[in-house]
Parts: sequence; structure tokens; C-alpha cells
Amino acid sequence: MSNSTVYRLIAILAIIIVAIYIVIPNSPGIRLGGAEKTFVTRLGLDLVGGVQALLEADLPPNTPIEAGAMSAAAGVVENRVNGLGLTEAVVQQAGERRIVVELPGETDPEKALATIRQTALLEFVDMSNLSLEEAVNLNNTTIKTDFGLSPEAISETQPITGTTPISPTFHTVMTGADLRTVQVQRNPQSGRFEIAFQLSSNGAKIFADFTSAHIGQILAIVIDKRVISTPRIDAAITGGQGVISGDFDSESANNLAIQLRYGSLPVPLKVVEVRTVGPTLGQDSLNRSLRAGLIGFAIVILFMGLYYRLPGIAAVLAILIYALVTFAIFRFIPVTLTLPGIAGLMLSTGSALDANILIFERIKEELRAGKTLRQSVELGWRRAWPSIRDSNIATLITSGILFWFGSTYGATIVKGFSITLFLGVAVSLFTALVVTRGFIEVIVAYFKSTNFARWFGI
Repeated sequence: MSNSTVYRLIAILAIIIVAIYIVIPNSPGIRLGGAEKTFVTRLGLDLVGGVQALLEADLPPNTPIEAGAMSAAAGVVENRVNGLGLTEAVVQQAGERRIVVELPGETDPEKALATIRQTALLEFVDMSNLSLEEAVNLNNTTIKTDFGLSPEAISETQPITGTTPISPTFHTVMTGADLRTVQVQRNPQSGRFEIAFQLSSNGAKIFADFTSAHIGQILAIVIDKRVISTPRIDAAITGGQGVISGDFDSESANNLAIQLRYGSLPVPLKVVEVRTVGPTLGQDSLNRSLRAGLIGFAIVILFMGLYYRLPGIAAVLAILIYALVTFAIFRFIPVTLTLPGIAGLMLSTGSALDANILIFERIKEELRAGKTLRQSVELGWRRAWPSIRDSNIATLITSGILFWFGSTYGATIVKGFSITLFLGVAVSLFTALVVTRGFIEVIVAYFKSTNFARWFGI
């Protein structure tokens, strides 16, 4: 056996060991310094149940949407659902005005969707013309602000009294765009939940200048035009740090922090359709898929063993390694498996078998022509390679086109299918060129019989 074959077998063994480490249940993962990588098996909502929601821009149909606004909104939505702990969520833009959100395993969709569609516009509002009592009376009420306008463009606001029901417009000193970090904490004195924030350098300067000039006056904190709190400026705040206090519990404080941490939506969103898949239906789909896969794989093993004999057994071992490596990649990335994704995986398994069949048929042709086993194997690999290369490249290109189609038009079914098909075909090429070839070279080195008809199915 040549040195190249030995090195190939060592590489195959190393890959098998790594793949097994990744796919074993409760794998501890990888820790390198401060970085940590865990391995999880993600299943789509059609396998475990969950919610699929279709969000649409909450604007009149004839209102133009700025280029890139919906894409940015999709990014904000994805950050928000991930911040809620829905790490298996799938968020994709569908056309120019819609976003598809999939929440596998979600049992309380209303809570998640409520957080997703809020705009969460944070404003620090100047209420220096009000007394503390007047400002406190505005807590939990909706006000008008001049966000987007200069102070000079706003008419002077009037004091609020109990007998004069007016709606003044207050000046927005700064918005949440200048937030750098946001986190929930508990006040050590009152025990209440509050939201601590750190401002950018630009925001810190604006904050310092305003608080220095308005000591003893009110700077209200407003979320989506609703007054959350009305603190009085007791001293200049120059460190760029502050706290949002209010009537928060743990859940409401966390939800608000998520909205602020991951930005405001560029456009308001509304839910136009919600589809729920029960966990029982999802589990039934998973069981049926696994059963169909096992039956199909058993038939493949039987066919390869009976028709191709010794090379067929080598191909079956290679396909088992292919399945192990592919599943390990899915857990490492991780890839969310759906029913279409499993279909793509099964199709790529067929591609892996197709490469082996092309090679074995070429070897059989050379053996029938009277060549030695070693010559037949070398010629079989050389002549089968162009067909294997071209067919797999065509499949990879098709997968890329399907992925683009699914991403552009929000067809998550097509996108999941294309991802698993692409990865599966790439791994199948590796198993055909490295694993199967390594096993065949071992057969060539140690096979001494000349009864090719019996052992190679000629």
C-alpha cells in the first residue's frame, strides 16, 4: 500500500473521530481561550411545531419605502427574536414590503410578535418649562415631540394646568440612535428593575451640554411617544451613562432593553398572517421522515451489496461516513433542518451514490477488457471523473440559484432545500474522491483473487 493511501486513510480516520465528537448527544463543544462553540441540532417548525408569521409594512400601499429599509427592518427583527432566546428563528424579507418570521418551538407567539413589531423609538425630551408635579402627571401618557424638527421650528410650549387641556409639542434633545450599550439591572436601594445605558461619544457630548445648562429641570424619557419617567436633572451628567427607571418588572424591562439594544424599526410593521404548527403534527412529520430515510437507506445498501459486491460494500461504508460528516456539519454551523431540507439531504445522498456507480461501472468495463485490477481502478477513476465533476458542479450552481430565489422572494422552503443540497453535494464529492478511493486502494493492495465476476459483479 502506497504512502498516499496510508495518509488518506489516516485523514479519513481523523475526520470520523471529529465528526463523532460533534454528533454525540450532549457534546461538550469546543473551548479555545475565551471563545466557545456548542453543537446543536436545529429542527424547523414543520418538524417541532411553532409559529410562522408574515409581517408587512404598516404604511399606505402607495407610500414608497426607502431602498434597504425593509432589509434593515428584517435585520432588526432577527436581532430581536434572537435576543428573546429564539435562536432557531428564521427571518427573511419577502418582496418589497413583507418579512417572513419562523419561530420553531415557540409556545407564546403573541409575546414574541408584540416585541418584534414595536418601533421602540427612544427620545430624551426637554420638559424644562414644566414643574416637577406637572411633569410627573404626564407619566404613562402620550405626548407630541418635535423629533426631526429643529427647536426654532416649534412654537413655544405652554405650561400644563389642570384646567387647560392643551397638547403642547416638546423638544427632543436626543434619540436612542446614540445608544451604545443597554442592559437590565436592579436598583440596589429600591429593588426595582431599571435599564442602564451607555451613550456614544456624540451622544455623551449632547447629554453633557444639555444637563449642564438645565440643572434642576426635567428631562423626560419617552418610548414611542409615551412618557416612561420624568427625572429631574440634579447635576450635570458628563460620563455618557444613564438609567431609565419606571414601573418595570423583569419581563417588561428585558423586552424594552431588547428593543433599544437592537435598534428601532426603520418602518412600522403589522402582522398580516399567522400560521401555527402543533408540536404533535411536527413530531409526526419527523417520525415519518426518519422512517422513510431508514427504509430508503436499507434498500440502497441491499442494492449496492448485491449488484456491485465488494466495491458496493466499500461504497456503503463511504455513504455511512458521508451521513456522519454531513450531520456533523449541520450541527456545527448549525443548519435548521426542515422537511424540504431533509429532502435536499436525501437528494445529495443520491448524488454521492451516483459518483460511486459511475466509478464502479468504469472499473467493470476495464476488467471486462482484460486489464489488471490496478489498471482498471486507475483508468476507472480517470475516465469517470469528468462526468462526476460536471454533474456535481451543475448541481452546486442550481443550489446557488435556488438559494438566491428563496432569499429574494422569501421562499424559506426553497432556501432550506438549497442549503442542505449544496452542503450534501460538497460532502459527497469528498467521500467519492477521498473515502471511497481510499477503500478501493485498500482492496487493490490486499485483494488476490482473480475471480472478478464473483467479487465485482461482472
